[in-house]
Amino acid sequence: MPKNLFLYTIVAALGGFLFGFDTAVINGALPFFRDHFELDKVMEGWAMSSAIFGCIIGAIGVGRLGDKYGRRAMLKITALLFLISALGTGLAGNISFFIIFRIIGGLAVGGASVLSPMYISEVAPPKYRGRFTILFQLSLVIGILVAFATDLALINSGINNWRWMFISEAAPATLFFVLLFFVGRSPRWLVKKGLNEEAQLVIDQTNAGNNNVHLLEEIQNSIDNEVVEHIKYLFKKPFLRLVIIGVLIGMFNQFTGIAVVMIYSSDIFRAAGFGTESAILQTVIVGFTNLGFTILAMAFIDKIGRKIMLLLGSVGMTIFLGIFSYIFLFNVGGFMPLVFMIAFVACFAFSQGAVVWVLFAEMFPNNIRSRGVSIGSFSHWVFYAILLFLFPVIQKSFNDNRGIGYVFAFFAVFTFISFFFFKKYIVETKGKTLEELERDTLKQ
Repeated sequence: MPKNLFLYTIVAALGGFLFGFDTAVINGALPFFRDHFELDKVMEGWAMSSAIFGCIIGAIGVGRLGDKYGRRAMLKITALLFLISALGTGLAGNISFFIIFRIIGGLAVGGASVLSPMYISEVAPPKYRGRFTILFQLSLVIGILVAFATDLALINSGINNWRWMFISEAAPATLFFVLLFFVGRSPRWLVKKGLNEEAQLVIDQTNAGNNNVHLLEEIQNSIDNEVVEHIKYLFKKPFLRLVIIGVLIGMFNQFTGIAVVMIYSSDIFRAAGFGTESAILQTVIVGFTNLGFTILAMAFIDKIGRKIMLLLGSVGMTIFLGIFSYIFLFNVGGFMPLVFMIAFVACFAFSQGAVVWVLFAEMFPNNIRSRGVSIGSFSHWVFYAILLFLFPVIQKSFNDNRGIGYVFAFFAVFTFISFFFFKKYIVETKGKTLEELERDTLKQ
C-alpha cells in the first residue's frame, strides 16, 4: 500500500478530529464560562447552540468553494477558522465576542464535514476507500473523547480553566494547517482544472497497480465542465434524484436520535433515576462504545459493504430504540436504560455512524460531488439543530418521563422506515472506482 496514501488520509482525517473536539469541548467548559459571563438560560442556550448555525452555513457554502479553489486549499482555510475560533473563544472578553467565535468554529466544523471525507474518497483506491474514509468518523469520535479528557485535565487549572479548555484546540488546528502543505491536491479536482500531469502524479502516489493511466482517462471522461460550473444541473435529471437521496440520508441519520443521545445522555440517565456522577460515567461508557464499534466498522466496511451494514444497523437500532422507549413510557428501572442505550449506540456506530459520511463522499458523480456532499451535510446539520432544540421542549411538556419515551418511539419508527429506504435507493459502493459508481448510480 503506498505510504503517501496513509499520510494524505490521516492529515485529512484531522478535520474530523477537530470537528469532534470543537463540538465537545464546550460541554466541560459550560459551568465556568456561564458563571464568568453571568448568563441567563436564554443566553446560555444561545452560547451552546450558536456554533450549529455556523455548521449549517459552512456545510452549504463550502461545496462551491471546494470546486473553485480545491479541497486542499479550503481545508487550509478550515484549519485557520478552527485556530481563530479556539483563540477567540478562549480570549473573549464578553459573551458577544464569545458567540461570534463559536459561530466561526461552526463554519469550520461544517466545512470539515464536507471536505475531509470527500478529499479522502477522491485520493483513496477502491479497495481501501471505505476504511480510509471511515477514518474521518473515527477521528471525530476520538476528538470528542480527547475534548472530554482535556476538560477533565484542566478543570482544576484555576479561574481561567474554561479559557484554556478552548485555547487547547489551537494546537491540533495548527498541526492540521501545517500538515496540509505536505499532501497532494485531489486528483479529481485537478482533472476538472485541466492539471492532468499533477493529477497523474497524485494517482501514482496513492494507488498501487498498473491501471493508473486508465484511471486518469476514466476521470477525464467523467468530467463535464458545463455541469461543474452551473448549479442548475443539480436540480435536473439525472442528478436531482441523487440530491434528494442525499437530503433524505441526512434526515434519516439524525432521526435515529444519535445527536440527542450524545448531547443529552447525562440528562436522560438522570431522568432514569441515576445520580449526576453516575450519569456522567455512563455517558463516558457510551462514548467508548461509539469508538469501539467505529473501529470494528473499519474492519468490515470494505468486506461486507455499505448497504448491508446500513440494513443490519437499521434493524438493530429499531429494536433497541423501541425497547428504550418502552423503558421510559412504563418506568422500567435499574440499569436497563444503560444496557439498551449502549446497544443502540453500538448498532449506530457500526452502521450509519460509520457509513453515512462514506456514502456522501462516494455517491455523487465527479461533476457535482462537492456540491452534492455539501447538500447532504447541510441536511445533516439542519435536522441536528431541529432535534437538539425540540428534545428539551418535548421532554418538559410532560410531568414525567413519558416525553423521553415518545421521542424515542418517534426515532424507532423513522429508523424502521429507513431500512426500506436504504434497501431500495442505496447502491452498493464497495470495491468500485468513483467513476464506476457514477455509471451505476446514474442508471437508476
